[in-house]
Amino acid sequence: MVSSLEDRIYSSAWNEYELIDAGGGKKLERWGKIITIRPEVQAYFKTEKTFKEWELMAHWEFVVKGNKPGTWKALKKDVPKEWVIPFGKLKFHIELTKFKHVGLFPEQRTNWDFIRNHVKNRDKFLNLFAYTGAASCVARYTGAETYHVDSVKQLIAWAKNNMELSELGDIKWVLDDALKFASREQKRGNKYKGILMDPPAWGLGANGEKWKLEEKLDELMATAVALLEPNGFLIMNTYSPTVDLKMIKKLAEKHFPNRKTDIKELWMRTSTKKDLYYGNLLRVF
Repeated sequence: MVSSLEDRIYSSAWNEYELIDAGGGKKLERWGKIITIRPEVQAYFKTEKTFKEWELMAHWEFVVKGNKPGTWKALKKDVPKEWVIPFGKLKFHIELTKFKHVGLFPEQRTNWDFIRNHVKNRDKFLNLFAYTGAASCVARYTGAETYHVDSVKQLIAWAKNNMELSELGDIKWVLDDALKFASREQKRGNKYKGILMDPPAWGLGANGEKWKLEEKLDELMATAVALLEPNGFLIMNTYSPTVDLKMIKKLAEKHFPNRKTDIKELWMRTSTKKDLYYGNLLRVF
Protein backbone atom coordinates (compact mmCIF):
# COMPACT_ATOMS: atom_id res chain seq x y z
CA MET A 1 0.00 0.00 0.00
CA VAL A 2 1.63 3.21 -1.23
CA SER A 3 0.02 6.54 -0.40
CA SER A 4 0.98 10.03 0.65
CA LEU A 5 0.79 11.02 4.30
CA GLU A 6 -1.85 13.61 3.31
CA ASP A 7 -4.18 10.73 2.40
CA ARG A 8 -3.90 9.10 5.82
CA ILE A 9 -5.55 9.30 9.22
CA TYR A 10 -3.63 7.57 12.01
CA SER A 11 -5.49 6.01 14.89
CA SER A 12 -3.74 5.94 18.26
CA ALA A 13 -3.24 3.20 20.80
CA TRP A 14 -4.10 3.76 24.48
CA ASN A 15 -2.87 2.44 27.83
CA GLU A 16 -4.72 -0.88 27.53
CA TYR A 17 -4.08 -1.52 23.84
CA GLU A 18 -0.80 -1.54 21.94
CA LEU A 19 0.01 -2.52 18.38
CA ILE A 20 3.50 -3.74 19.21
CA ASP A 21 4.87 -4.92 15.87
CA ALA A 22 3.73 -6.13 12.45
CA GLY A 23 5.16 -7.84 9.39
CA GLY A 24 5.49 -11.17 7.67
CA GLY A 25 1.71 -11.45 7.34
CA LYS A 26 1.06 -11.08 11.08
CA LYS A 27 0.59 -8.50 13.83
CA LEU A 28 1.57 -8.53 17.50
CA GLU A 29 -0.89 -6.79 19.86
CA ARG A 30 -1.31 -6.22 23.59
CA TRP A 31 -4.82 -6.19 25.05
CA GLY A 32 -4.40 -5.23 28.69
CA LYS A 33 -1.92 -7.81 29.96
CA ILE A 34 -2.59 -10.38 27.22
CA ILE A 35 -0.54 -10.38 24.00
CA THR A 36 -1.78 -12.01 20.78
CA ILE A 37 -0.35 -12.87 17.38
CA ARG A 38 -2.87 -12.74 14.53
CA PRO A 39 -2.70 -13.03 10.72
CA GLU A 40 -2.70 -9.68 8.90
CA VAL A 41 -2.70 -9.58 5.10
CA GLN A 42 -1.63 -5.91 5.03
CA ALA A 43 1.54 -6.68 7.02
CA TYR A 44 3.49 -7.67 3.91
CA PHE A 45 6.70 -5.95 5.06
CA LYS A 46 9.48 -7.16 7.36
CA THR A 47 8.97 -7.23 11.13
CA GLU A 48 11.19 -5.24 13.47
CA LYS A 49 11.37 -8.01 16.07
CA THR A 50 11.83 -11.64 15.07
CA PHE A 51 8.93 -14.09 15.23
CA LYS A 52 10.90 -15.95 17.91
CA GLU A 53 10.87 -12.77 20.02
CA TRP A 54 7.13 -12.43 19.36
CA GLU A 55 6.45 -15.96 20.59
CA LEU A 56 8.38 -15.34 23.80
CA MET A 57 6.19 -12.28 24.47
CA ALA A 58 2.79 -13.58 23.35
CA HIS A 59 0.12 -15.58 25.20
CA TRP A 60 -1.95 -16.64 22.17
CA GLU A 61 -1.44 -17.10 18.45
CA PHE A 62 -4.12 -17.63 15.81
CA VAL A 63 -2.71 -20.34 13.54
CA VAL A 64 -3.98 -21.06 10.02
CA LYS A 65 -2.94 -24.23 8.18
CA GLY A 66 -3.83 -24.43 4.50
CA ASN A 67 -7.54 -24.08 3.77
CA LYS A 68 -8.63 -25.30 7.20
CA PRO A 69 -10.26 -22.94 9.73
CA GLY A 70 -7.72 -21.32 12.03
CA THR A 71 -7.36 -22.12 15.71
CA TRP A 72 -5.94 -20.31 18.74
CA LYS A 73 -2.73 -21.81 20.12
CA ALA A 74 -1.72 -21.06 23.72
CA LEU A 75 1.92 -19.95 24.02
CA LYS A 76 1.81 -19.70 27.83
CA LYS A 77 0.21 -21.84 30.52
CA ASP A 78 -3.08 -21.00 32.21
CA VAL A 79 -3.94 -17.95 30.08
CA PRO A 80 -7.56 -16.75 29.84
CA LYS A 81 -9.64 -17.05 26.68
CA GLU A 82 -11.67 -13.97 27.60
CA TRP A 83 -11.00 -10.85 29.64
CA VAL A 84 -11.93 -7.15 29.89
CA ILE A 85 -9.96 -4.03 28.93
CA PRO A 86 -10.84 -0.38 29.66
CA PHE A 87 -11.06 2.51 27.25
CA GLY A 88 -11.29 5.55 29.48
CA LYS A 89 -14.41 5.05 31.61
CA LEU A 90 -15.71 2.32 29.28
CA LYS A 91 -14.95 -1.39 29.45
CA PHE A 92 -14.92 -3.90 26.60
CA HIS A 93 -15.14 -7.68 26.69
CA ILE A 94 -12.33 -9.41 24.77
CA GLU A 95 -12.73 -13.01 23.65
CA LEU A 96 -10.87 -15.35 21.31
CA THR A 97 -13.19 -16.16 18.40
CA LYS A 98 -12.91 -18.73 15.63
CA PHE A 99 -12.78 -15.85 13.12
CA LYS A 100 -9.41 -14.61 14.54
CA HIS A 101 -11.10 -11.45 15.88
CA VAL A 102 -11.37 -10.71 19.58
CA GLY A 103 -14.48 -8.51 19.52
CA LEU A 104 -12.79 -5.12 19.37
CA PHE A 105 -11.25 -3.14 16.50
CA PRO A 106 -8.74 -0.72 18.06
CA GLU A 107 -8.11 1.16 14.80
CA GLN A 108 -11.61 2.57 15.33
CA ARG A 109 -10.32 4.62 18.26
CA THR A 110 -10.07 7.68 15.97
CA ASN A 111 -13.80 7.33 15.20
CA TRP A 112 -14.69 6.86 18.88
CA ASP A 113 -12.90 10.14 19.61
CA PHE A 114 -14.74 11.82 16.72
CA ILE A 115 -18.11 10.59 18.01
CA ARG A 116 -17.32 11.74 21.53
CA ASN A 117 -16.45 15.22 20.21
CA HIS A 118 -19.47 15.59 17.90
CA VAL A 119 -22.37 13.98 19.79
CA LYS A 120 -24.04 15.80 22.67
CA ASN A 121 -26.56 14.85 25.34
CA ARG A 122 -29.92 13.80 23.83
CA ASP A 123 -28.65 13.78 20.24
CA LYS A 124 -29.76 10.73 18.26
CA PHE A 125 -26.99 8.41 17.08
CA LEU A 126 -27.36 5.43 14.73
CA ASN A 127 -24.79 2.63 14.60
CA LEU A 128 -25.36 0.39 11.55
CA PHE A 129 -23.53 -2.94 11.13
CA ALA A 130 -22.73 -2.30 14.79
CA TYR A 131 -20.94 -5.55 15.77
CA THR A 132 -19.99 -5.58 19.48
CA GLY A 133 -20.91 -1.98 20.07
CA ALA A 134 -17.82 -0.05 21.14
CA ALA A 135 -19.04 3.01 19.19
CA SER A 136 -22.54 2.56 20.64
CA CYS A 137 -21.10 2.67 24.16
CA VAL A 138 -19.05 5.79 23.32
CA ALA A 139 -22.14 7.57 21.97
CA ARG A 140 -24.30 6.50 24.91
CA TYR A 141 -21.64 7.69 27.35
CA THR A 142 -22.06 11.20 25.91
CA GLY A 143 -25.79 10.99 26.69
CA ALA A 144 -26.89 10.37 23.12
CA GLU A 145 -30.05 8.40 22.34
CA THR A 146 -28.25 5.48 20.74
CA TYR A 147 -29.61 2.91 18.26
CA HIS A 148 -27.47 -0.20 17.70
CA VAL A 149 -28.35 -2.28 14.61
CA ASP A 150 -26.89 -5.69 13.81
CA SER A 151 -28.33 -8.84 12.21
CA VAL A 152 -26.50 -11.32 14.47
CA LYS A 153 -28.10 -12.10 17.83
CA GLN A 154 -24.83 -13.20 19.46
CA LEU A 155 -23.15 -9.90 18.57
CA ILE A 156 -25.97 -7.90 20.10
CA ALA A 157 -25.60 -9.98 23.26
CA TRP A 158 -21.87 -9.16 23.27
CA ALA A 159 -22.65 -5.45 22.81
CA LYS A 160 -25.15 -5.57 25.69
CA ASN A 161 -22.42 -7.05 27.86
CA ASN A 162 -20.11 -4.17 26.90
CA MET A 163 -22.84 -1.69 27.83
CA GLU A 164 -23.32 -3.31 31.23
CA LEU A 165 -19.57 -3.59 31.88
CA SER A 166 -19.35 0.15 31.14
CA GLU A 167 -22.19 0.85 33.62
CA LEU A 168 -24.38 2.29 30.90
CA GLY A 169 -28.01 1.64 30.02
CA ASP A 170 -30.83 2.24 27.58
CA ILE A 171 -29.09 1.61 24.27
CA LYS A 172 -31.83 0.72 21.75
CA TRP A 173 -31.07 -2.75 20.38
CA VAL A 174 -32.27 -3.57 16.86
CA LEU A 175 -31.81 -7.13 15.57
CA ASP A 176 -32.25 -6.52 11.85
CA ASP A 177 -30.58 -6.08 8.48
CA ALA A 178 -28.94 -2.66 8.67
CA LEU A 179 -30.08 -1.35 5.29
CA LYS A 180 -33.64 -2.61 5.72
CA PHE A 181 -33.92 -0.93 9.11
CA ALA A 182 -32.45 2.29 7.73
CA SER A 183 -34.95 2.20 4.84
CA ARG A 184 -37.86 1.89 7.28
CA GLU A 185 -36.46 4.74 9.38
CA GLN A 186 -36.36 6.86 6.22
CA LYS A 187 -40.05 6.12 5.54
CA ARG A 188 -40.88 6.99 9.15
CA GLY A 189 -39.13 10.34 8.72
CA ASN A 190 -36.67 9.77 11.57
CA LYS A 191 -33.45 11.79 11.64
CA TYR A 192 -30.10 11.37 13.40
CA LYS A 193 -27.34 13.73 14.46
CA GLY A 194 -24.72 11.07 13.79
CA ILE A 195 -24.54 7.85 11.78
CA LEU A 196 -21.78 5.27 11.78
CA MET A 197 -21.73 2.66 9.01
CA ASP A 198 -19.23 -0.20 9.14
CA PRO A 199 -20.45 -2.42 6.28
CA PRO A 200 -18.78 -5.72 5.36
CA ALA A 201 -16.84 -5.94 2.11
CA TRP A 202 -18.87 -8.95 1.01
CA GLY A 203 -21.20 -11.60 2.36
CA LEU A 204 -24.60 -13.25 2.16
CA GLY A 205 -27.88 -11.82 3.40
CA ALA A 206 -30.44 -13.64 5.53
CA ASN A 207 -32.09 -15.06 2.40
CA GLY A 208 -28.85 -15.95 0.64
CA GLU A 209 -28.64 -12.74 -1.39
CA LYS A 210 -25.08 -11.68 -2.26
CA TRP A 211 -23.65 -8.53 -0.72
CA LYS A 212 -20.79 -6.67 -2.43
CA LEU A 213 -19.87 -3.33 -0.89
CA GLU A 214 -18.96 -1.67 -4.19
CA GLU A 215 -22.52 -2.36 -5.38
CA LYS A 216 -24.11 -1.03 -2.19
CA LEU A 217 -22.02 2.09 -1.57
CA ASP A 218 -24.28 4.43 -3.56
CA GLU A 219 -27.39 3.20 -1.72
CA LEU A 220 -25.65 3.46 1.67
CA MET A 221 -24.74 7.10 1.08
CA ALA A 222 -28.20 7.97 -0.26
CA THR A 223 -29.73 6.43 2.86
CA ALA A 224 -27.39 8.46 5.07
CA VAL A 225 -28.41 11.69 3.32
CA ALA A 226 -32.07 10.91 4.02
CA LEU A 227 -31.51 10.05 7.69
CA LEU A 228 -29.11 12.81 8.73
CA GLU A 229 -30.13 16.05 10.37
CA PRO A 230 -28.98 19.11 8.35
CA ASN A 231 -25.89 19.52 10.54
CA GLY A 232 -25.42 15.80 11.20
CA PHE A 233 -22.32 13.73 10.55
CA LEU A 234 -21.60 10.42 8.83
CA ILE A 235 -18.70 8.05 9.45
CA MET A 236 -18.24 5.16 7.02
CA ASN A 237 -15.49 2.54 7.13
CA THR A 238 -14.71 0.43 4.07
CA TYR A 239 -12.46 -2.63 3.96
CA SER A 240 -13.02 -3.78 0.39
CA PRO A 241 -10.03 -3.86 -2.01
CA THR A 242 -12.44 -2.87 -4.81
CA VAL A 243 -13.49 0.35 -3.04
CA ASP A 244 -10.75 2.97 -3.32
CA LEU A 245 -10.55 6.63 -2.30
CA LYS A 246 -11.52 7.80 -5.81
CA MET A 247 -14.77 5.83 -5.73
CA ILE A 248 -15.62 7.11 -2.25
CA LYS A 249 -14.79 10.70 -3.23
CA LYS A 250 -16.94 10.53 -6.38
CA LEU A 251 -19.97 9.25 -4.45
CA ALA A 252 -19.42 11.69 -1.58
CA GLU A 253 -19.40 14.61 -4.04
CA LYS A 254 -22.65 13.28 -5.53
CA HIS A 255 -24.49 12.84 -2.23
CA PHE A 256 -22.87 15.53 -0.05
CA PRO A 257 -21.99 18.30 -2.54
CA ASN A 258 -22.05 21.13 0.00
CA ARG A 259 -20.62 19.38 3.04
CA LYS A 260 -17.14 19.18 4.50
CA THR A 261 -15.64 15.72 4.05
CA ASP A 262 -12.56 13.79 5.10
CA ILE A 263 -11.74 10.89 2.77
CA LYS A 264 -8.64 9.12 4.01
CA GLU A 265 -6.89 5.82 4.43
CA LEU A 266 -6.97 4.54 8.02
CA TRP A 267 -3.60 3.54 9.49
CA MET A 268 -1.99 2.65 12.80
CA ARG A 269 1.70 2.81 13.70
CA THR A 270 3.29 0.02 15.69
CA SER A 271 5.47 0.64 18.72
CA THR A 272 8.34 -0.50 16.47
CA LYS A 273 7.51 2.29 13.96
CA LYS A 274 5.87 0.15 11.28
CA ASP A 275 2.78 1.57 9.52
CA LEU A 276 -0.21 -0.74 9.04
CA TYR A 277 -3.17 -0.04 6.72
CA TYR A 278 -6.73 -0.70 7.97
CA GLY A 279 -8.99 0.30 5.09
CA ASN A 280 -10.58 3.56 3.97
CA LEU A 281 -12.58 6.10 5.93
CA LEU A 282 -15.20 8.69 4.98
CA ARG A 283 -16.36 11.40 7.35
CA VAL A 284 -19.00 13.95 6.45
CA PHE A 285 -19.53 16.74 8.98
